[in-house]
Amino acid sequence: MRFLQVCKLAAIASAGLTLAHPGAHEPSSFTDMSKRSFLHNARSTLDKCADKLEARGVNARAEARRAALLEKHRKRYISIDARDTDKVVNTSHHSNLHVTANTPADELFSENPVCILAPEGEIGPFWVKGELIRYDISDGEAGIPIYLDGQFIDINTCEPIQDLYWDVWNCNATGVYSGVQSSMNGNGDDDSNLDKTFLRGIAKTDADGVAGFKTVFPGHYSGRSTHVHVVAHLGATVLPNNTLTGGYVPHIGQLFFDQELVNEIEATYPYNTNTVDITQNADDHVVIVETEDSDSDPFFQYALIGDSVEDGLVAWVTLGVNVSASHDSSVSYAATLTSNGGVSNDNAAGGGGQLPSGSGAPPS
Repeated sequence: MRFLQVCKLAAIASAGLTLAHPGAHEPSSFTDMSKRSFLHNARSTLDKCADKLEARGVNARAEARRAALLEKHRKRYISIDARDTDKVVNTSHHSNLHVTANTPADELFSENPVCILAPEGEIGPFWVKGELIRYDISDGEAGIPIYLDGQFIDINTCEPIQDLYWDVWNCNATGVYSGVQSSMNGNGDDDSNLDKTFLRGIAKTDADGVAGFKTVFPGHYSGRSTHVHVVAHLGATVLPNNTLTGGYVPHIGQLFFDQELVNEIEATYPYNTNTVDITQNADDHVVIVETEDSDSDPFFQYALIGDSVEDGLVAWVTLGVNVSASHDSSVSYAATLTSNGGVSNDNAAGGGGQLPSGSGAPPS
């Protein structure tokens, strides 16, 4: 039985949208036609990758790794979530299947989902440069624990992308981002937030293109549904202080969670202390653009660790990346984390400002 279907992650075209969001929306240099063409070509290329990935054992290792991750954190049983790319936000991705600890891994992970990360998405106004390379980014934040597992595949060669740096960040349970001082982000008078690093970090992929994080399920804020920001870095250099410099950015995007899951988590503490209205996935401008024309499904696969959502989740995604693309001109930052703490970017306009000098270009 097929539990996990192939999904596609399209680019986000944000120009002209005026829905509420803390900061400006970044325009895309790609037309709708060019995005659809990219997705079609990438989809065809990835379909041809299946046999190669299988022959090299990449899929088998992904199955074993994700099963081991679940086994490590599971309790009596877990629930596995099925994908439905045809209906996306209007159909629940949560199945009624309860999987016992004895369920074999090949039944859980035999259909490895591949999401195409098409041309540049919206980075949002609160990216912070200078974040640390680390696995546990929870920093003691209250909320539902979630373990993220990401695998990156080169759509041009069908090979896992080794030494890619997966940069993630999301708001906390009450809708606040660390590392940024802004009237659009919690208490705008709290300059101590500049020095905080919760729910931000970078992870390096291994030989199978795999990286992961221990984090906390994101909350929500005005005008946006629950999401995780993603930036991929290639060709970067690790500094002695365990941060990155240089390289280029082949992808910017955002990933989401089933509305049913979000609603269940939002009913728990401390998520339920947030009095801001919840924006549904179906009303989120990024989800709308991602799904209306491109038949994409920008949602994590996930499984519950135990009987209750409070026990935590494991979420995973396999991402197809065009490594020849570069979106450095779209990478803006709100602040920089330095050895002396966070420093706001005075030139930022709603999180503007460009990638710092030293960023390279994709290989020719």
